[in-house]
Amino acid sequence: MNELSTLGQTGDLAPIVSARGLRKRFGRKEILHGLDFDIPPGRIYGLIGHNGAGKTTTLNAMLGLTSCEGTIRVLGEDPFAKRAKLMENVAFISDVASLPRFMRVRELFALLTNIHPNFSPEKARAFLEGTDIRPEMKIKHLSKGMMAQLHLAVVMAIDAKLLVLDEPTLGLDITYRKRFYRRLLEDYMTEERTLLITTHQVDEIEFMLSDIMFIRDGELILHMQMETVNDKFTQVVVNDPADQQAARAHNPVYEETRFGQTVMIFDGVDRAVLEPFGKLSTPTLSDLFVALMQRPTANPESAE
Repeated sequence: MNELSTLGQTGDLAPIVSARGLRKRFGRKEILHGLDFDIPPGRIYGLIGHNGAGKTTTLNAMLGLTSCEGTIRVLGEDPFAKRAKLMENVAFISDVASLPRFMRVRELFALLTNIHPNFSPEKARAFLEGTDIRPEMKIKHLSKGMMAQLHLAVVMAIDAKLLVLDEPTLGLDITYRKRFYRRLLEDYMTEERTLLITTHQVDEIEFMLSDIMFIRDGELILHMQMETVNDKFTQVVVNDPADQQAARAHNPVYEETRFGQTVMIFDGVDRAVLEPFGKLSTPTLSDLFVALMQRPTANPESAE
């Protein structure tokens, strides 16, 4: 499959996560179809796919929440067999709605102290300094902005080598979503930590990602560093109908009409070859997602 590129990124450093031939079946239905990937330390990964594509199953395999065929190792351990030990260095946080709304803030910190050995209530309180959040407040009474601040404080107070965030800003306004990700990037990430994010708001995290993984129907169709994405994929806006036919000869992976203009995305075609056909740019992650997540058809006339 010419869409798939899997690249090593860290030389001799052992990967944080390594999977070979990862398969998962529910009854007769196979959800994951033999995934192979490595996730190195010190990277920020975006795991992107439609609902039902296999994202959650892949996360659950990493977190030891489900058994799979093939092999998967997290920090060198089998996550299903050694989950208790592994959770000392792995943290999983879902969206803000997962915070227990019936609790007070101080009760949440006490709970997390008991659940995760590397959660620091002192750090969490320090992150909340200067906010309007007080220890006695009930979570259900917090505004959306305060909820975002509390959620960020919880995330950043966990000293983990692998932090998995599953739709972490779901339901938040765009202002709070952007602030959440910027604080995470500037104040949390280190060379020893690896961050894995799943989200439907692809464009909002594009600025912070070092790598992307697109999963479609249980298969990895793209696993690549962001720098390589910028070199590999080119978007062309073609206006002249004669140029459209000439451009199609180079087999675009995606084509659509926007506001009377034809937009094509090419994989691995030299930009110098494409330049005569129209305006060139690098596709956004959301454009690339749309292009690669559907069944590939280079020419819309052949898709009937």
